[in-house]
Amino acid sequence: MPIRWGDQDAMGHVNNTIYFRYMEQTRIEWLESFGFGTSLTQTEGPVIVNASCTFLIPFTYPGTVDCRMFCGAPGRSSVPTYYEMRLVGEDRIYSEGAAKLVWINPSTGKSIPLPEAMRASCL
Repeated sequence: MPIRWGDQDAMGHVNNTIYFRYMEQTRIEWLESFGFGTSLTQTEGPVIVNASCTFLIPFTYPGTVDCRMFCGAPGRSSVPTYYEMRLVGEDRIYSEGAAKLVWINPSTGKSIPLPEAMRASCL
């Protein structure tokens, strides 16, 4: 994902909130790979119950972020996800993040079992 000039804050580096956007975009593309979109008419889908990020080296403009996502061991209705963010072409990790997804039925707000394809991809 390209770092935009406007992603920087007054300190001259990418604002901390943008890192969560990088993780979000990576997660959305992963969910889309299972056929789950972002439509409000979805009959099931994820919510994030917690998210974190550790900032190791600041990103600055210009650059392109390579955000890699990994799954942890899935539970009945949840899966932990982990992220490593680098600059394209570099091996150094600039930041690490995590987010726990819980699969829900949006009309009830209750958790439901993870889709089997998703569970299998995380094992």
